[in-house]
Amino acid sequence: MSTVDVTRESLPHVVAAEPRAPRIGARSTPALVWRRLRADRWAMAGLAAIVLVVAVAIAAPLVVRLAGAAPPDLQSPGALDAFGLPTGPSSRHLLGVDPLGRDVLSRVVYCLRVSLEVAFLATGLAVVVGVLVGVLAGYRRGWVDTLLSRLMDFQLAFPILLLGIGLASACSLGRGCLGGLVQPGLTVVVFVIALASWPYVGRIARGEALSLREQPFVEAARSLGASDMRVVLEDVMPNLAAPVVAYSMLIVPTNILLEAALSYLGVGVQPPQASLGQMISDATATFDTAWWYMLFPGLALLVVVLAFNVVGGALQEALDPRGRR
Repeated sequence: MSTVDVTRESLPHVVAAEPRAPRIGARSTPALVWRRLRADRWAMAGLAAIVLVVAVAIAAPLVVRLAGAAPPDLQSPGALDAFGLPTGPSSRHLLGVDPLGRDVLSRVVYCLRVSLEVAFLATGLAVVVGVLVGVLAGYRRGWVDTLLSRLMDFQLAFPILLLGIGLASACSLGRGCLGGLVQPGLTVVVFVIALASWPYVGRIARGEALSLREQPFVEAARSLGASDMRVVLEDVMPNLAAPVVAYSMLIVPTNILLEAALSYLGVGVQPPQASLGQMISDATATFDTAWWYMLFPGLALLVVVLAFNVVGGALQEALDPRGRR
């Protein structure tokens, strides 16, 4: 019996085993952030609460219909007791009624919509203005930085609540402010809150811009002849996204509380629109006899603010490159 040499040519299906280098999968920044958020139970609970609140606010009419509640502005004298006082939670009115016979559940659901609308619009406007001013001040430096920084310091010197009360009161009269651009009502509240919030975002953006403009990749872009506008848009702005997003999540609950405070003091959202702060203000006179009228709006405000604070804090930690794993 002869010896037969087995080669690759004679047996093409036989392949010599060759060691392969292990493949290293790189994770993107969103994937790393999501991984860290999923590991935080409180962050996931807060995120679930935010999603639920936003869904309820968007589908407010459907939620009210499914709950069998009356519209938020419908006054039902039949829902009051024999003495004309509001009644508490029952099968017909799950969270009770207010002194005018309006369903508390329905009003709380619609108040969530108003609070989130004001907070998101005001925060978005504050972020846009703050980032533009902060980047301009930090990147240009010199007299531009001095002028814009002093402007931010000057506005931050005012107490936010007093500034908000004064502006809201002035803009709620006549045709509003800025030649009628800011109309009385919801627009005034958004304008006042954004005006009070943008310097905080501006300080964050300025500090990041001051650091980024000295980085080697920015200097390399400038040495290749890139204009300042291109450097800012392509190199500075993308690196500002993480801290700005994290801080925005933290000022959303602050703006919700500011809107509630302005409405509580009577210079925020005006009737017929409902507001959590306005409901709490109206409930102070009847708290000893109608505790539910203050309790449930207060709990709704607490849950929303707490959820945004928890998620904002967790997001800030997840975006920190020093603690990322």
